[in-house]
Amino acid sequence: MFDAPSQNEASALARALRLNRRQLFAASTGVAAVAAAVTVPAATAEATIHRPGRKIPKGKRGIILYTVRDAVSRDPNAFNGPSGFKEVFEALAKIGYKQVEFAGYTQHANAPGGASLESVAGAKQLRKWLDDNGLRAQGNHGFIPAWPLTPADEEKFKLHLEIANILGAQHVGTGSDPTNSAFKADWDVAAEKWNGLGRIAARAGLKLYTHNHDVAYSFLLDSGPKDASGNPTRSSGIRRLEYFLKVTDPKYVHLEMDVFWAHVAQYKFKEYTAPDGSTRTDVFDPAATVLSANARFPLFHAKDGEPDLDVANGYDIVPFGTGKIDYERFFDRVGRTDTRNPMVEQDTAPGGTAAPAQSLQHARLGLQHLASL
Repeated sequence: MFDAPSQNEASALARALRLNRRQLFAASTGVAAVAAAVTVPAATAEATIHRPGRKIPKGKRGIILYTVRDAVSRDPNAFNGPSGFKEVFEALAKIGYKQVEFAGYTQHANAPGGASLESVAGAKQLRKWLDDNGLRAQGNHGFIPAWPLTPADEEKFKLHLEIANILGAQHVGTGSDPTNSAFKADWDVAAEKWNGLGRIAARAGLKLYTHNHDVAYSFLLDSGPKDASGNPTRSSGIRRLEYFLKVTDPKYVHLEMDVFWAHVAQYKFKEYTAPDGSTRTDVFDPAATVLSANARFPLFHAKDGEPDLDVANGYDIVPFGTGKIDYERFFDRVGRTDTRNPMVEQDTAPGGTAAPAQSLQHARLGLQHLASL
């Protein structure tokens, strides 16, 4: 396992995270939590962050494995620390996580189980490791076939449904938007596809979900004069994913809101050109969108951002709890924590060869903040 960093090393990490006094207070445990690395017993971390009236039940505290993808994929023969699914599960359970969301089923070839566990046998092995560590799978960013289905793609999709059931997951999905198009006609095609795939998933007892990025909450082009290709150039004011929710069956199609990208959309997409050519303002409200569709948002990515007006997105990704996205208010508004599954995610967690322990350190920091809400 890793050696815990010294206080000087922890202070350097805190500076690298840009933790100011306000953020350190919000973190509850400050630099001491970071210094614990991945060796502090889960009970110690839980005792440190306990607050009355917390909203996120212990059993709902999850992480997407993309956050620690470097640890999952590295060679255990070349690194003295958690490597591969088995050891990463052990590390995450010690930190205090109870749920994981997969980002594929591959790891380093030298890790127990071999390079790919995308099979019935591999799923059974993964399930054993999950059970051994008191973890539950909730979903996977995996294979979503083209539409209409080919026989080969249908068999592959059904294999992924079988894997999800072996893992004990309730959901199966993807990390991509249903379509990157701005046009209503393409979203209608996407809706047909997702309704069809959702029916197949439902027959397997699973909920099919799609994950959002910022552009999926930009305004749909569905009206006004046509361009040279015959596509509409103006908007009625409905956003792309809001339209997708309207034209898909709530029994079969669900969403995972990435709260960071939803806030980027709030920053970037405030105006649209109405059918009459006027410019109109409409500021996106992520929590209101969740409430309007309620049970269709069973999963969230809890990803944090620090405002930065020098970048196009308006935010830099930072460890969960060290930014300024108000998750306390967001989760208070959306409510129903018994049916919500927030997964800590940080795209930038891996530290490379210079900081190989970083992604698990940031995973620990994320759990502490999730539990302290």
